Amino acid sequence: MRHALILAALIATPVFAQEHTANMDHNALSAGMSVEITQPGQSAFAAIEEIVAALAADPMTNWRQVDIPALREHLRDMDLVFTNAEVVTETVPGGQRFTVTGAGRLREAIRDMVLAHAGVMGGVDGWHYLAETHPSGAVLTVTTQPLDAAMLTGLGFFGVMANGVHHQDHHWSMATGGDPHN
Repeated sequence: MRHALILAALIATPVFAQEHTANMDHNALSAGMSVEITQPGQSAFAAIEEIVAALAADPMTNWRQVDIPALREHLRDMDLVFTNAEVVTETVPGGQRFTVTGAGRLREAIRDMVLAHAGVMGGVDGWHYLAETHPSGAVLTVTTQPLDAAMLTGLGFFGVMANGVHHQDHHWSMATGGDPHN
């Protein structure tokens, strides 16, 4: 059901964009513009817009459980980690160790993201994740089968964090008041 709602939102978003832009003064657009712009301009906004559209399209949405502010904070954490975290990579037997650091709000975002991702991804495709807190963030050790060693090296920390098509379900669960790490 959840996947059907997300698919419906993906289909409905361009329709919404068309209806929204139908009332725009197209003469005000740049001369020669012949394409329809559909992206809202910022990824966190786009992710929230997609979730809100899916929630609004579902008559069974329990609005008392919806928590878009929690999703926004998580997306903020993602942005902070991906744009500001410092990563030191070490080769360890069978894998890589990533020491991920930052200060203040970034440090907490690193801890939240790394520990949660390790919990969700541990054991998937035979990869093993060990996450530990560090005074300035977190340490993530990932070990793989020998055939996957080059892939792990190529992905590095940020590729490892983006690996696994579970983020959309995770965001849906967070927005609807569920346990996103369950």
